[in-house]
Amino acid sequence: MKIIALLAAVAVLAGCSGGKGNDSAKADAGPPAPIAAPNGGDWTQTVTKTSEGGMLMGNPNAKVKVVEFSSMTCPHCAHFSENGTPKLVAQYVKTGQVSFELRNFVRDPLDIAMALVTRCAGASAQFFTLTDAMYKDQTAMFERVQAVPQATLQGLASLPPAQQFQRYADYAGLPAFAAQHGLPSAKTSQCLANAAETQQLVAMNSDAVSNYQIEGTPTFLINNRVQQMPGIAEDKVWDTLEQRIKDALA
Repeated sequence: MKIIALLAAVAVLAGCSGGKGNDSAKADAGPPAPIAAPNGGDWTQTVTKTSEGGMLMGNPNAKVKVVEFSSMTCPHCAHFSENGTPKLVAQYVKTGQVSFELRNFVRDPLDIAMALVTRCAGASAQFFTLTDAMYKDQTAMFERVQAVPQATLQGLASLPPAQQFQRYADYAGLPAFAAQHGLPSAKTSQCLANAAETQQLVAMNSDAVSNYQIEGTPTFLINNRVQQMPGIAEDKVWDTLEQRIKDALA
């Protein structure tokens, strides 16, 4: 219950917004020179878990480090996953000049359940594959959970955290989703009951709020600096972020 109590406190602060902060416009520096990946491979296949608990894709020593605080239940994060992440990965992460770290910023028990399933893949390219695929199915998962009687959902609050996460996962169809993407059902259940990983997610929230004053998702860091985007429309977030990446590379 301690975990849920802390999450409830964080959830008061956490929101899902389409981006906020100021914009900047500097000269286009052009495409960055590529850095060879290890063993002649592809930087997108290099995934490591950071000391902050995030999953980092790409060159750990990249000149520009992009961090996204992302919630699996945030529609704006799903929009960026579809419209921003592919461009970030294809145009910048693959070159080795930019790394991309995703740090989960959980807002509710369903969010935790979804994050636990994606993180079940560990530090691997599959984590990002699962995350993007889950964002694509986000609406359908919401609809399944919303079809559950409210009294039933409210009754979950009295269950131990691991049981809550398993029930939310079942209602959202996460076990079937995971199986379709290569995660055996037994492993998915183990991950949903992983208390250490749950505590890691809670600690990441606490660190995000205390270190960066994160109030909503998606929020981005470039080289450890929060990127403010007040008034930036959802479909302009990638364009804004890309320009700042180019500025940092220049």
